[in-house]
Amino acid sequence: MIVSATVGLQAEQWVNLWPGEAPGAPRPPAGAETVGEGGRYTDVEVPQYQLFVPEKPNGQALVILPGGGYSIVSMENEGTGVGKWCAERGITAMVVKYRVSKKDDFGYQFPVPQMDARRAIRTMRAKAEELGVEPNKIGIMGASAGGHLASTCATLFNEKFEAETEDDIDALSCRPDFAVLLYPVIGMDSSWGHGGSARRLLGPEPSDELREKCATHLQVSKETPPTFLVHASDDGAVPLRNSAEFMSACAEKKVPVSAAVYSTGGHGFGWQGRGSAKGWMSDLEKWLKSL
Repeated sequence: MIVSATVGLQAEQWVNLWPGEAPGAPRPPAGAETVGEGGRYTDVEVPQYQLFVPEKPNGQALVILPGGGYSIVSMENEGTGVGKWCAERGITAMVVKYRVSKKDDFGYQFPVPQMDARRAIRTMRAKAEELGVEPNKIGIMGASAGGHLASTCATLFNEKFEAETEDDIDALSCRPDFAVLLYPVIGMDSSWGHGGSARRLLGPEPSDELREKCATHLQVSKETPPTFLVHASDDGAVPLRNSAEFMSACAEKKVPVSAAVYSTGGHGFGWQGRGSAKGWMSDLEKWLKSL
């Protein structure tokens, strides 16, 4: 279902990402999913998306992945607010409720969230003509752990996941044409990454190989799309080093990269911003127009 920029989040507006049961993990029992204040979803049963379509599309599209440490999806603060903002500026937006849980037995470790995010990019590409989107102007955006998820989309798009379906949508490219990473988790090392996100995504005893694969600053290549990073230097939860490492890797590989770093704002300031990061979306708008 397509919604306008002024419509609030309602359960009936969600559209399933996958035909039938989503691959990679069994569907949890009905009633397992819960949603708290601010649209904070956890124990997601079915990965879904919501579209925000502008009256006059400008051809750009953004697939949005809210954060929450791979335990929850912070939908309003880092999802639907951004979607509405995009639609007001002519950008078609897709906000994704990808699979997360606080429980290991749901089986939502790597690459389950990655499959959902890749499917979302492909779905936007499949709907491009219908939505007035140019298929080579589809970006990915994520915040915090959602920023990590977005960074895997920008770096691991050539990975093959056996559990993915082989329908017409999955035959399309999942490489985003640009990436926006908002206070992203990048490192899988607890010394400067985010231990909680790494624990939820990688499981209790990840191999060194898996930890390295998901440390996305190590996976940047010359094929990584142009990237815009946003961070506050006083972020005590996900240190600025995460963005700095990714930015440095992009520069080394000659990937176009820009960053907006603010002295105050802390972590999780969302689309409205906080402190000196209050107006960060104006900087984002300028960067999107420059593309």
